[in-house]
Amino acid sequence: MQNPFPLSALIAGLIVVIVGYSSSAVIIFQAAAAAGATPAQASSWLWALSLGMGITSIGLSLQHKLPLVTAWSTPGAAVLVVGLSGYSLNEAIGAFIVTALLIMLAGFTGQFERLTRQLNPAIASAMLAGVLLPFALQSFSAFSDHRLIVGSMLLTYMVLRFWIPRYTVLAVLVVGLVVTFSLGEVQTEHLAWSLGKPVWQSPAFSLSAIISLSLPLFVVTMASQNLPGIATLTAAGYPSPTSSMLKWTGTTTLLLAPFGAFALNLAAITAAICMTSDAHPDPKKRYLAAISAGVFYILLGLMAATVVAFFASVPTAYMITLAALALLPTIANSLLTALKDEQQREAALITLLVTTTNVTLFGIGGAFWGLVLGYLVLAIKKYWQPA
Repeated sequence: MQNPFPLSALIAGLIVVIVGYSSSAVIIFQAAAAAGATPAQASSWLWALSLGMGITSIGLSLQHKLPLVTAWSTPGAAVLVVGLSGYSLNEAIGAFIVTALLIMLAGFTGQFERLTRQLNPAIASAMLAGVLLPFALQSFSAFSDHRLIVGSMLLTYMVLRFWIPRYTVLAVLVVGLVVTFSLGEVQTEHLAWSLGKPVWQSPAFSLSAIISLSLPLFVVTMASQNLPGIATLTAAGYPSPTSSMLKWTGTTTLLLAPFGAFALNLAAITAAICMTSDAHPDPKKRYLAAISAGVFYILLGLMAATVVAFFASVPTAYMITLAALALLPTIANSLLTALKDEQQREAALITLLVTTTNVTLFGIGGAFWGLVLGYLVLAIKKYWQPA
């Protein structure tokens, strides 16, 4: 009898959380520091975001039976690091509440969903590949400075990928960690057990903070996070319950904003890990991996301070290599879908290049502009053909 919740789904969920935390958790603390948060308040930010991701990932995946993984807005956190200067912590919390209300409004009106239904699979796949490629490139770039760590992880992946494909990434995680410990690369002085706790932070509302913080946070979350997340679903062959997702993430952000949750959204990079056969052989059961991710998010949120200490203790090369190898199958599939249609190849290639180089205009990242230019090329080709 087949296990209804296989180990591969649990592993995929665990990898999602590890990759999610390792790629941007430190930015959360930078943003909290920019707002003048104390260490306890900063830990509360990570606690609230983790709890929110867990609730929304589990709730959305159960409701729609789709691998719907949510995440905090990484570009949003980057916007806050720069934009919070000059604003109080209370004004920042007020801005988070306004952002949540805007996300909810987008969900309840349905306008954003009508827009995203027009996504082209080739363009969406090209954008996804462009988002993911830098992770793989960083891994190979790290090889020159950390040959034993990166090399052992690459060798483990190449050998085991053809033997036990569903558990290869777990083996890479363990082997890389063992090598890292044996080389003395783990800074054990940073390791400490500590539980994350919620700390109430009262909101204050100002027009200046709403214009300078809420609107940019909303725009980059929708354009640079939710759009790629929807494109990831489309590229994997899943429908996107966009309005439902916005209602869930907006409402959850609203409830947790006083504890430091600034913006939740549909994940792209980490969600892709749950959408391959490595997570579950049956595409209809891959939502179990997203549920697993939600559970791990909640558990790690309870240990927020400890998690950050662990990530600070291991070399960056270990974390980026783990992320890159976990995403290699998705990168390959995305490139295949993006470039196989000759009629759409140029548009997809432009989308890929703009996204990979992360061309940024008006504070909006390359994923959005890659989509814009890709669709522009398709429009020109369709409506303006040379004689």
